[in-house]
Formats: sequence, structure tokens, C-alpha cells
Amino acid sequence: MAEAMTFSVRFWGVRGSIACPGGETVRYGGNTSCIEVSCGTRRLIFDAGTGLRPLGENMDADTGPFDGDIFLTHTHFDHICGLPFFRPFFAAENGFRIWAGHLLPDQTLKTVICQMMMAPLFPVPPEVFAAAIEYRDFTAGETLQPAPDILIRTMPLDHPDRATGYRIEFDGRSLCYITDTGHVAGQRDKALVDFVSGAQMMIYDSTFTDEEFPQFSHFGHSTWQEGVRVAEAANVERLVIFHHDPSHDDAFMDTVAAEAAAVRAGTIVAREGMELSPGVPLHLEAG
Repeated sequence: MAEAMTFSVRFWGVRGSIACPGGETVRYGGNTSCIEVSCGTRRLIFDAGTGLRPLGENMDADTGPFDGDIFLTHTHFDHICGLPFFRPFFAAENGFRIWAGHLLPDQTLKTVICQMMMAPLFPVPPEVFAAAIEYRDFTAGETLQPAPDILIRTMPLDHPDRATGYRIEFDGRSLCYITDTGHVAGQRDKALVDFVSGAQMMIYDSTFTDEEFPQFSHFGHSTWQEGVRVAEAANVERLVIFHHDPSHDDAFMDTVAAEAAAVRAGTIVAREGMELSPGVPLHLEAG
């Protein structure tokens, strides 16, 4: 039997809304959304929150040059504010493609990034980047293929100003990245269930708890309990709780982790620095 190729995800930022560094968020982390997915020798980045900066520092210690892809769920500030501080962007030998599928027809990703890095909000424009950067707009629902052996399916998510969900398929396994998205209490999103069906892993927007949700149901975020329900309906192997609310400190997240694992065995809470492999049992990863 052929040996499975490397397929893993490393978490560099697990928070939503705003970075929250401090003594009460040390164990789970305070950086906003950014994950790194390794497919064999190819590196894919999803979202560019403040977690992108330490990822860039780590890449800078590696041997370049780099040729990579950054896929954005959407362009709310907490998911793109790491872009100006990503060190590999400042090396001329590197090349990156930045993808977004949520924008309206009269918007472009390049324009949005330029507006973020514009006076009086930011001191320098994107032209300061020395790397070759391509801005690639697509429509959520399209299928992307950044490499011959990697397929990325996409779908629109329920979020203000829209967002995109991703399903990365590689080496016969699937990893779904579903943030930021809301839900209707008491109803399963059939399109979402179909999209993540049978995946080895689903990283899911679990900003709130079911108890908190009624107060924030219009914010475009979901709950860890809904993540469990979607995972059960879709026969997802492992649920990873993600996009933690900044008010949820380590003690709160410990409680969520214990309750979620009790409700659905194998469910875990994302922490900065954690590395997981879709389809690989936790005890083997630990070994």
C-alpha cells in the first residue's frame, strides 16, 4: 500500500473579531484567523488575520524562494489585517496569489486591499511589497485547482458582506474550512451539510454558544453546538472548534472543550500552534 502523503493543518490564529493578547488567552491564543495547510510539499494559507505575521516569521526562517497561495474567506478587517506585516511579501524572489470569492461584481480584491492600505488608515500602499503578487477574484461556488493534485471546492456562506467556505481535497482526504457563517436556530443548512459531507475534518465558526446565540443571531456567526449538529448530519470525522470570541478566555474555552468532547468524541478546540492531519487519529498524531 502506498504511503499517505503529508496533509496537515497548522493553526496560527484562532480568534475572531479582534486580536486579544494577554495572560487570559495564552493557552488558546489571541491572534485572529490564519491557518496553514500542507499538501505534500505545497503550502496553502487560509485567511490573513494577525496570525499571518508569525506564520511569515516562521517562513522567513525556511529556505526560499516561496511560491504560495492565500485564500480569503472574506475581507473583514480581522481576516486581512496581517497582510501588510507578512514578511515574505517583502522579498522580490517570492510570488503569491491571493484569492477571494465573496466580493460583489463591482468590487475587486486588489481595490479592497489598496483601500485598507491607504492614508490616513495606513502609512504605505501595497506597492511597497517586493514580491510578485497576483489578486485573483472568483465567485463562491467555483472549483479551484492551485496544483494538479489539489482540488478546492468553494461555497457561499451566511455572513454580512458575504464569505466563502472551502473544501480542500488532497490524497483522497478532505478538510473543510467553514468560517465566518451564521445559522438559523433549529434548522440545518442543507447546502452546508452537503458541502462538508464525509470530510475527514471540519474547522467550524464556533464564535458563540447556543446560550449566547439569540442575542447575536444577526452577527453572521455560529456556535460550537451547531458545529456538532452539522458534523453529525454530514458524517464528518472530526470537528475543530474555531474563531473563538475575544471575550472567551482560556478558562471559558476549557469548559467548551470538555463539553464538546463529551457531546461528540474527538471534537477539539483549535489552539495556536496546534497541528492536525485529516484522517489521522489523535493518538497517532500525538505519537
